[in-house]
Amino acid sequence: MSAMVHPLMFDPGDPLLQRLRAVCLTFPEAQERVSHGRPNFHTVRTFCYFGGSVRRGAGDWVAHDAAILVRPDPDDEPALRQDARFFVPAYLGASGWLGIDLADVGWIEIAELVDASYRVTAPARLVRQLG
Repeated sequence: MSAMVHPLMFDPGDPLLQRLRAVCLTFPEAQERVSHGRPNFHTVRTFCYFGGSVRRGAGDWVAHDAAILVRPDPDDEPALRQDARFFVPAYLGASGWLGIDLADVGWIEIAELVDASYRVTAPARLVRQLG
């Protein structure tokens, strides 16, 4: 059985993606790959996705193409879930991931969210390099 090929669901030249890439690839051993049609940034495990969607009902999807999906710090997660800017993404939400549209957040906060997600997902030896 062959693997399903997902169409690209982003513009590789998107200036928001380029700016996010500049944030994500500063982390130790961070790499970028395309999975399920969207860019994601990872070490051993993914710490940030660019773009996602929310399932509203049977066959009813809302795309968030200019968003990030992150795993929040467990101490911050309850407050973030109360913040109306955040959404629970399809598929990943059940594992604790949250999404936020880039138009709703500044780049300092984006960097903080990505940093927290990296710390939650990266191996301890890499997190130690952050200080």
